[in-house]
Amino acid sequence: MTATSSRPTSITPLLIPLLVGGLVAIALGVFGRTHTPTGFAVGPAGFSAALPMKVWLTTGAFVLAAVQVISAMSMWGRLGVSIPPAVHRWSGRLAFLLTIPVAFHCLYALGLQYDVPRVLAHSLLGCFFYGVFTAKMLALPRRDTPGWTLPVIGGLAFTALVGLWLTSSFWFFATIGFKV
Repeated sequence: MTATSSRPTSITPLLIPLLVGGLVAIALGVFGRTHTPTGFAVGPAGFSAALPMKVWLTTGAFVLAAVQVISAMSMWGRLGVSIPPAVHRWSGRLAFLLTIPVAFHCLYALGLQYDVPRVLAHSLLGCFFYGVFTAKMLALPRRDTPGWTLPVIGGLAFTALVGLWLTSSFWFFATIGFKV
């Protein structure tokens, strides 16, 4: 009997993590839309302004997310090389920590905006990222989920972060340039 055939196939254990993740995404979107944005940044420590801070922290999270994918592939035996699981755990923790000041600024100073398609996509991807991340963290300790759970939810989180990077940092670098 292989390891994958002994895994459960029911998605019932995923209902609570997915429901809570969905509620997080919706709550962030509702807050971002109903909250009156302040229009000013809170503590862009060491950066010339809030936008470069967000761009570079998001870029750092993007790079660490790539480390997440590579280390996850290693843990699942898809690379042929062994990367310590601690690399996966710590790159994920650091990537998440880098997103916190960015998300705080986005929600506090800007809110969820929908006037420009790029900004709307960015706002929705931000809400989606935190919802998927929440679902992944709640599903992670469960051993009764299907074997595809973590690769799919992790892949969705990575995809959302790539989308966030493309609609923010990449746009900034291509439009404004490299500023600190």
